[in-house]
Amino acid sequence: MIRLAITGAGYISKIHAQAAQNTPGIDLVAVVERFGKTARPFANKFGLKNHYSTIEDLVSAGGIDTLVICTPNYLHAPQAISALQAGIHVMVEKPMAMNAQEAYKMIEASQKSGALLMVAHCWRFDLEVLWLRQQVASGRLGKVIRTKSYGVHKSWGPSGWFTERQFAGGGAMLDVGIHALDTTRFLLGDPQPDSVYARLGTYYTNHDVDDTGLMIVNWQGGAVSYIESGWWQPHTDGPEAATQLYGVKGFGQLFPTFVQEGTRTDDPGFSFPRKEHMPQGLFDAQMAYFIQCVQQQLNPNPGGMEGWINMKVIDAAYESSRTDKAVRVE
Repeated sequence: MIRLAITGAGYISKIHAQAAQNTPGIDLVAVVERFGKTARPFANKFGLKNHYSTIEDLVSAGGIDTLVICTPNYLHAPQAISALQAGIHVMVEKPMAMNAQEAYKMIEASQKSGALLMVAHCWRFDLEVLWLRQQVASGRLGKVIRTKSYGVHKSWGPSGWFTERQFAGGGAMLDVGIHALDTTRFLLGDPQPDSVYARLGTYYTNHDVDDTGLMIVNWQGGAVSYIESGWWQPHTDGPEAATQLYGVKGFGQLFPTFVQEGTRTDDPGFSFPRKEHMPQGLFDAQMAYFIQCVQQQLNPNPGGMEGWINMKVIDAAYESSRTDKAVRVE
């Protein structure tokens, strides 16, 4: 059995804990949460044997093989590095870190210890995303020349640490825009970014992070991506997240999901709208893959490098918005 611990006891921690209980071969044994009033109900709900206040306490106690990090963004890097240095395999929630510099330090810790590092870019495990990726890879769209995608919350947004720069690092672009970014990159076959131009702002809230944004990413190989992000927006084009791909031979779309080649439309039969836009099964598949990588010592994808490249693009977006200039991504 793979002994697994989780840091944080909030909403996304519960999703990952349920995924762990739904995955054969996992013994969910501990939670790391500094606030007892939050940790105790979480531990009781999932039958956890241990509760630790800090990652250092968890590492010192030993007996853990894997860790899923679900704490606020500013804790991702220090918690991951502590675990990786102790030989504990880590899956960290998106965004991987506060910035690309922190993300790279996490990769270095993984490389030095040999412990695996995976980033929970969950949409790579969605059945509709995987179907569209197969269509792109098979050449049905031809060369993809442009994409449109978004991660937007209509008439609502997060609260608490999500809206404080010192804890989150950024706002809607880092929170939900990164979903659109990673999904786009995955569908394109993980190209390397070349340059980014972005406009980010705060218009619907009084927070010190962005609630509205767009960025244009130029990829090596010639494709260009238009990506929107937002909280508390008055309108979205569809569900919370979606992507369109424009190729020289055809067009592909997520939610509703189909491929169009000339007058022919291939609808794979996925229901729309979905009962849940981010169903539990998506996270179950992600967890099962993480455990498979641990058991077979496979390099996960999305791993540290995928997360790091996403962070480099996001960093460039914030710099571009600040300077009103396109930013090269080295």
